[in-house]
Amino acid sequence: MKTKTKLTVLPGDGIGPEVITQAMRVLRTVADLCGHELETRECPVGGVAIKQSQSPFPRATMDACLESDAVLLGAVGGPEYDTLPRNMRPETGLLQLRTALGGYANLRPAISYPCLSAGSPLRAEVTQGANILIIRELLGGLYFGEPRQKTDDVAFNTMRYTVSEIQRVARIGFEQARKRKRKLTSIDKANVLEVSQLRHASGDEPAALRRDRHRKPVRRHSLRRSCSDYRLARHAGFCHYRRAGRTL
Repeated sequence: MKTKTKLTVLPGDGIGPEVITQAMRVLRTVADLCGHELETRECPVGGVAIKQSQSPFPRATMDACLESDAVLLGAVGGPEYDTLPRNMRPETGLLQLRTALGGYANLRPAISYPCLSAGSPLRAEVTQGANILIIRELLGGLYFGEPRQKTDDVAFNTMRYTVSEIQRVARIGFEQARKRKRKLTSIDKANVLEVSQLRHASGDEPAALRRDRHRKPVRRHSLRRSCSDYRLARHAGFCHYRRAGRTL
């Protein structure tokens, strides 16, 4: 019996359409092999949407995304949009998409494949066997914190997290760690940032996941700067980690 999936496709700007074209070839091939049926609808987002409708995330695009089972996004942005007001920039459309879908956690696997080792700037003996999952928080922090302002003389943003925002992404981290090597590292700047200190205090494993003590993930904290070099040299100790607010 075939399963039908409604997919909204958002090619976006720059390299986005090129990437999406190849991604759709892969999806259709997999669907044919596994007996799935794809119902696709392509909509504008980002710069191309601004040119068409004066909005980086048109209402029609949002409605299509909300009515779908999944959304496939390419990329948004480009130098030609850098001078636009913030509410009209392509990146604002991306943030609006996250908010509309409630997408608070981003899962980014980083796996070293032997056939690609020659293309890495790192030595093969360093990357061999690497399998890291980065979980990034998407709906809090500097991107969404208020107040924010920019003038000719000064600019500022607000980094703000609530306990619920911290706990929901921490739960994703613990759930994923249980499926892997049970190692979870929270990377932050708790030595200087109160928001990171709040994460330390409220980001423990949820009680619902602590029933099986033998499968409890090992959680630790690491400062952002020291972690980068350490995880390259000893990636086996960083099989899974999460951090909020930024992309490393």
